[in-house]
Amino acid sequence: MTTEPAPTAAATPATSPATTPAPTAVPVAAYPPAPRTDLVEELAGHRVADPYRTLEDPDDERTQRWSRAQDDLYAAYREGLAARAAGTPLADAALSARLRGLLGAGFVGAPAWRGDRRFFSRRTGDQEHAVVVVAEPGDVAAAGAAPGEVERVLIDPLALDATGTTTLDAWQPSKEGDLLAYQVSHGGTEESVLHVLDVATGESVDGPIDRARYSPVAWLPGGDAFYYVRRLAPDLVPADEQQYHRRVWLHRVGTPPEQDVEVFGAGLPMTSYYGVQVSRDGRWLLVSAAAGTAPRTDVWIADLAAPGAHEAPTFVEVAVGLDAEVGAWVGRDGRLYLHTDLDAPRGRLVVTDPTTPGVTHWATLLPQDDVAVLEDVAFVDDGDPTAPTGLLAAWRRHAVSEVTVHDPRTGARTGGVPLPGLGSVSGLVTRPEGGPDVWFAYTDHVTLPHVHRYDATTGVVTLWAAPPGALPDLPEVRTQQIEVTSADGTTVRAFVLARADHVGPDGQPLSPAPTALYGYGGFQVSLDPAFSATTLAWVEAGGVYVVANLRGGGEEGEEWHRAGMRAHKQNVFDDFHAVAEHLVAEGWTTTGALACWGGSNGGLLVGAAVTQRPDLWAAAVCSAPLLDMVRYQRFGLGVTWTEEYGDAEDPQELGWLLGYSPYHRVVDGAAYPAVLFTVFEGDSRVDPLHARKLAAALQAATTSDPAQRPVLVRREIGVGHGARALSRTIGLSVEQLQFVADRTGLLAAVGP
Repeated sequence: MTTEPAPTAAATPATSPATTPAPTAVPVAAYPPAPRTDLVEELAGHRVADPYRTLEDPDDERTQRWSRAQDDLYAAYREGLAARAAGTPLADAALSARLRGLLGAGFVGAPAWRGDRRFFSRRTGDQEHAVVVVAEPGDVAAAGAAPGEVERVLIDPLALDATGTTTLDAWQPSKEGDLLAYQVSHGGTEESVLHVLDVATGESVDGPIDRARYSPVAWLPGGDAFYYVRRLAPDLVPADEQQYHRRVWLHRVGTPPEQDVEVFGAGLPMTSYYGVQVSRDGRWLLVSAAAGTAPRTDVWIADLAAPGAHEAPTFVEVAVGLDAEVGAWVGRDGRLYLHTDLDAPRGRLVVTDPTTPGVTHWATLLPQDDVAVLEDVAFVDDGDPTAPTGLLAAWRRHAVSEVTVHDPRTGARTGGVPLPGLGSVSGLVTRPEGGPDVWFAYTDHVTLPHVHRYDATTGVVTLWAAPPGALPDLPEVRTQQIEVTSADGTTVRAFVLARADHVGPDGQPLSPAPTALYGYGGFQVSLDPAFSATTLAWVEAGGVYVVANLRGGGEEGEEWHRAGMRAHKQNVFDDFHAVAEHLVAEGWTTTGALACWGGSNGGLLVGAAVTQRPDLWAAAVCSAPLLDMVRYQRFGLGVTWTEEYGDAEDPQELGWLLGYSPYHRVVDGAAYPAVLFTVFEGDSRVDPLHARKLAAALQAATTSDPAQRPVLVRREIGVGHGARALSRTIGLSVEQLQFVADRTGLLAAVGP
């Protein structure tokens, strides 16, 4: 069914014992037996083996017995690892303390203004979760608040649930700032439940409203009602479709959700996700829809000025049926703006009147750039929102942010906004009522996110808000962006981070070092420069950390994304392998000291890397991964990803999937690297069955000595795919870092 991939000669130089000592043997003599059958199915002309189908069922006693045995195997490995790491900077206590120190400054988010009130997220260094804070005029300023302000915590997930397993998924103040809608979920399920509280008193005034996963909230003026997205009741849909069938509803605050009015969504694909917003003046309702994660967005607009229009809006097409993404909003000046990649894969800004919203009426305000990708825009004024005086645009140029200033009527560039460095800007935030100020967050590989304020009247950028805690002492890190040629000649870029004393004045490595290569390559996700405690802890210990900007991501626009999706998914893996080979060829590392690392779609990347090029890697961390690409859409939210990967029910697309599906590329007798699968039992996006099946297949197939290159499974209960408490984040990072350090020789190199 499969053939073993041929190794590339340039990718297999010998490991240097002087720089990467051989990993110590670990107490893994044999793997627990897995329930295995001879199941082979005929699927669209393909004979597809699935020997570990039993492991799909978490309630099967055989699956539970195998999982418990894997827990015991991993516990035995961890016990030996603790002994090997004792007395080193990578010991449990030392590494945990270092990660906590790197994260100890906490986090602060950009403000959301509502009149004199501003709302923002903040996490102090000792808090498990970020909280939502409101600051407003007052006589006594709280510590850290601006003079003349008082601050109050409105939402604290730990106060809601002392176990720390409740997470805050989203929040949205009403247009006047009197009410706050927020969504929480429990145990990692991401099954958001919506509540509303009174900002002045902190008391609950509405909710809970369930089935609100991934729901925006669009308040109407006055705060009496809002539009939101909710799934249909379970008894109205088939049992295997209860995660889908969303609708847009109008909810009156204080009324039972059973009385909500359905306003949009009937007749559209069951996998549709919806966006919804109401213009500041309350006149215009905008609804967007995308089928799953398809890179196409349909948009409609409705005029709410007519009597009864709130409950029964009449929608007019803005952009429907186009092979493009469209983000639309009505500005403070009353015009309809659209950020789209229609006829512009790197993005452009267009404008029209909301009464004539169709494509034929669009006028381009900011055309596509030849290289940079348009990310965000914001308008500023002198106090009259209907007469903007400036237009700011945030761009991504080869994953590095820049912000430019333009004439708001012609789009002509008039200047730029100075940034603190070569990093990433997120959000361009203005006051809803207008003004000259714009807030944005900035971060890079060695800089924690800070919030900055740009004053359009002076052109000056000042620090607005820093993380609330003390900034950690950071190692001196050298960061550079390299260019690599992939298999088909495409230029691929990557960020290389190393300790300054490991890099020569010419930017070249002084000697090979244990290296972790991280990637994602999908869903338009761009791996831009960002502060990472895990990365800095690895580099500080003497390793090299590399972040690859692969096709499938958003770094170079929609063409870059599509070059790594569906029939072209193999390009992503080829890009990753090319970066790995470059790191070896240029002397950054060796194949005996190189690890690959990724999660979710990045876990698929790692699974493909391990099964296609096992010769390249000493170790791999594969977290919450997709790995059985023949059956992926039957579980979790898999059916929403068929536009990204392909539909296994389609014969042609099944062929694409079988071409790289990691579970189906395992070859008996191959020497696979050490692999750590990390899975989360509350994961409702990517089912842990993927990791179980590939772990069993690799354990049975590999000829590698399990004492040198073990295949292990780390299970975690009470968490899911997304947000988690700080202590759990640190615990996971410690174990992943230690595994990679142990199997690439870094642990032995820093040993006592």
